[in-house]
Amino acid sequence: MPSAYESKKTFKYAFLLTAMIIAIGSVWFTNVLVDKLQEEERKKIENWAGATKLLFSEALLETTNPDVFNNYNELLTKLIQGNTTIPIILTDDAGQVIESRNIRLPKSDDQAFLQKKIKSFKNQHKPIPIVIPISADENWVQYVYYDDSTVLKQLQLFPFIQLGVMAIFVIVSFLALTGTQKAEQNKVWVGLSKETAHQLGTPISSLMAWVEYLKTKDMDPQLLDEMDKDVQRLSIIAERFSKIGSNPEPEPMDLQETIQQAVAYMQRRISSKVSITTHFPETPVCVWMNESLLGWTIENLIKNAVDAMDGQGQIRINAQIKGKKIILDIADTGKGIPKSKFKTVFQPGYTTKKRGWGLGLSLVKRIIESYRKGKIYVYKSESGKGTTFRIELGVK
Repeated sequence: MPSAYESKKTFKYAFLLTAMIIAIGSVWFTNVLVDKLQEEERKKIENWAGATKLLFSEALLETTNPDVFNNYNELLTKLIQGNTTIPIILTDDAGQVIESRNIRLPKSDDQAFLQKKIKSFKNQHKPIPIVIPISADENWVQYVYYDDSTVLKQLQLFPFIQLGVMAIFVIVSFLALTGTQKAEQNKVWVGLSKETAHQLGTPISSLMAWVEYLKTKDMDPQLLDEMDKDVQRLSIIAERFSKIGSNPEPEPMDLQETIQQAVAYMQRRISSKVSITTHFPETPVCVWMNESLLGWTIENLIKNAVDAMDGQGQIRINAQIKGKKIILDIADTGKGIPKSKFKTVFQPGYTTKKRGWGLGLSLVKRIIESYRKGKIYVYKSESGKGTTFRIELGVK
């Protein structure tokens, strides 16, 4: 059965594919319309050129019937003047402009302007020649240069405008949905964390009282000491849940000391076949965070590394200062993570284990990124060789 995040990824791909199909279909359909309109406009220009040819042809000028001539002349003139949308430039065979239509001319130097237009029109459409017989051996040749009408140009731009509007709509919708989901997740986190801390508070207080009571009795001090440590640990866990359910104020803390405490705690509770080594800068590093939550982060990452190594291997924790940031790498020698899962591993509920809720790395990400400039990500990973998680924090 596919996980929720695999289903979510499938939905994203399906949504993207659908959007692409709509976009391609829109562009294709518009191009079909543009091609048809271009063909219609060329036919109109060819008719315009034919009317111009007949209007000035010798056969028409020699018509003996004045009424026929006048009617024919009126019909051709209407046909020529009927074009009010397509820009046209009529030239002779030497390239000199005879007439222009539907072109806004400048106040001066209109000939140079029209010559530039002719070059532009020529690149768009092949000019239409008009051959008018003057005599048996001589023809008067003219050329019609034309451009697409304003409506056709707007139609050519329409799919791109449409796609732009769709893209803006999709992005805004996605951001709004993501923001809503994140806000809902935060509410769930806060509510769950506070409720957990609240539920743990009463039994922990009771256990503390019992430990203090047992100390007054004749019992093994070592046993009481271990019981006291476990109760204190539960108290720390309750405190962490309380803080992760709120916005704890950052405080200056020694990074090395906090990490060493977390390592010491985990070292006593993991397999002896796992070795943990640390490396820190020679000078103390002070960062602004909550010490308890950072310790929880390191413990979670160590536990995650131990699980990835099946209880045997090496964990290396390396801290270094780069500019105004502290870089903290936690590397293991485990199974590795596929590159496609680098971001998925931080999603709530994602886990490869039969047991567990898949909340460890999600908690880690929430803790680190709740502080200014805090980042955590999979720095590198190789199958069968291990994974390195990188944390970036601001230096005090």
